[in-house]
Amino acid sequence: MDWGTDLWDQYDHLDKHTQSGLDLVERYIKFVKERTEIEQSYAKQLRFSNHGSFQEILNELNDYAGQRELIAENMMTGICVELTKYLQDLKQERKTHLSDAKKAQQNLETSFKHLESTKKRYAKEWAEAEKATQQAEKTEHDLNATRLDVDKAKQHAHARTHTAEECRNDYAAHLQKYNKEQNFFYYTEIPQIFNKMQDMDERRIRRMAEAYCQFSDIEKKVLPIISKCLEGISAAGMKIDEKQSSTSLVLSGLEMLSLKTTPKESNQQPPDSSLNPPKVRAKLWPFSKKHKRKKRLQGKIEDITKELQKAQDQSEALEKMKGVYEQNPQMGDPSSLEPQITETAQNLGRLRGELAKYEVIPHTCTYTPDPPHNIYTEFEDEFDDIESPIGQCTALYTFEGNSEGTISITEGELLSIMEEDKGDGWMRVLRASGEEGYIPSSYVKLGP
Repeated sequence: MDWGTDLWDQYDHLDKHTQSGLDLVERYIKFVKERTEIEQSYAKQLRFSNHGSFQEILNELNDYAGQRELIAENMMTGICVELTKYLQDLKQERKTHLSDAKKAQQNLETSFKHLESTKKRYAKEWAEAEKATQQAEKTEHDLNATRLDVDKAKQHAHARTHTAEECRNDYAAHLQKYNKEQNFFYYTEIPQIFNKMQDMDERRIRRMAEAYCQFSDIEKKVLPIISKCLEGISAAGMKIDEKQSSTSLVLSGLEMLSLKTTPKESNQQPPDSSLNPPKVRAKLWPFSKKHKRKKRLQGKIEDITKELQKAQDQSEALEKMKGVYEQNPQMGDPSSLEPQITETAQNLGRLRGELAKYEVIPHTCTYTPDPPHNIYTEFEDEFDDIESPIGQCTALYTFEGNSEGTISITEGELLSIMEEDKGDGWMRVLRASGEEGYIPSSYVKLGP
């Protein structure tokens, strides 16, 4: 059975049916997109579940997350993108077929209107001809009518009859033409259009069936690698030492504190309410630059460490994939992965070299104010020469430096002057302990 023969008069039904098929494609695309979003979110959560004592498990989870991301990527490119493009083509093809069917219907209706018009004209002219003939006969039998009146009535009746004959012939021609067009419309044109729509719908169904299978195949393809990752997680879980884990956590916390601890801020005012803390000046003391430099260097080290971890994860994933290919040759050629493995190994070597260079900086810059090596030119603006004291002073009173940029001093303490009073009532000094900051100028006397 085909649509052109069995559904030749079901235009509206076919319109709704094909539209529902396109709606199904759109719903499936939306479903796959939501699945890819779930996979991406799941992979992201796996990647950021960090804990130092479970590094081996996290490495496996990272590979596992990579496979989930691969599933999401393949579903997006292989199903969503392709089906979206295919859907647009189907919409355009359906629009063309429906337009052709509607145009054919309109042409047939136009032809029928012309037929009705010629039929009405023929009926009108035929009635006028009969009326004229009857009038001519009446005039001929009228004893009071002259010969001229009789001839005139006969001529009028003859003209009307001739016009009626022409209208009849015109109507017959239009009727014959309409019958041919109607026959072509119902037995050739519409069946061809509807058969094309049937073929389009069958192709859509076949493509959807392939997309359903592709949805499953994408995930089945990575199942061997995922199984390897899960086996690695199980193996790593068996090797976990809770004592070592807790110790590593404590050490990690101390290290983070030493790198990121900053002086606490306070909203308390200096003892003398008439004194206002100085505004932070454009160029602060070198002590803050050391912290800023250390923070930037540490950030660079962390960036390289992340890249190194990513490269290591990629290398491990390639090795696992190679092992899967070696055990199951039908899934792929192990030698095809060699270029990627070599490239990843070179990238690992480069990143390890960079990491080793940058890890020298925090130790080196502690002992010298100058840049350790030319490779650190991006940090040159932070390696200014340390300022020398311009004088000495002695604290007359104890001052509690609770505001930002100030320091505390005790009565009788000997201080080094780093910056004189600029007219705001504050001066910058350096304590023997190395602490540096601002104090009220009236709290000290010049000289030891």
